Amino acid sequence: MPLIAITQCDKIEDYRQSILHTGGEVRLVDASTEAPQALEHAHGLLLTGGEDVGPELYGEKPKPALGRVDVRRDAFEIALVAEARRRGLPLLGICRGIQVLNVACGGSLVQDIATEIPGALEHRFKVPDHEPYFLAHELWLEHDTLLERLMRERLSDADACEVNSRHHQAVKRVAKGFVVSATAPDGIVEAIEDPACRFCLGVQWHPENFWRTGEFRPIFEGFLEATQA
Repeated sequence: MPLIAITQCDKIEDYRQSILHTGGEVRLVDASTEAPQALEHAHGLLLTGGEDVGPELYGEKPKPALGRVDVRRDAFEIALVAEARRRGLPLLGICRGIQVLNVACGGSLVQDIATEIPGALEHRFKVPDHEPYFLAHELWLEHDTLLERLMRERLSDADACEVNSRHHQAVKRVAKGFVVSATAPDGIVEAIEDPACRFCLGVQWHPENFWRTGEFRPIFEGFLEATQA
């Protein structure tokens, strides 16, 4: 049974259940340990949601709409990404996780969509805890990408689906070697992946919230399958 290291966050349970229900074991990791120890014996890394990523990490100064930043968590997770990629571990980043992945690999972020992208859709939906799966907008998938292949059967030959959305930062400059595999109708990047890796995917929405109903189960199944390759 593959062991997945999951970064600790405030709303961890759905991440845990998404891995447990697709046949994995879970190890929660945080900045109280070093990256090599956190990934010892792990078969994959899942980066979770949470605070904004500090703009200093991609060479920018903080803008007024920047939210709360956890410098210690940033440093730990940047190191985790580097260590996971050095070991060739499958890597899945969700919400903040896609942002950490992109920054760790040399990309940059939109610090606040509403103030930086004129005409952008609302992406920061505040929904009750019991409705985390509230569908906010469409998602357009790029053909011949890992994400499109994973979701193909669920999409019934369509190239779009609906997703939930609770973020105000987003990928701006895509890290070198990565490709965009999904966008929102307003052009905001919703998924990136590294085609040179067996599994290295970041998604901006929250597929873990659907573990009971299975709409995005193929993402977690593909992730777990890659850990056993």
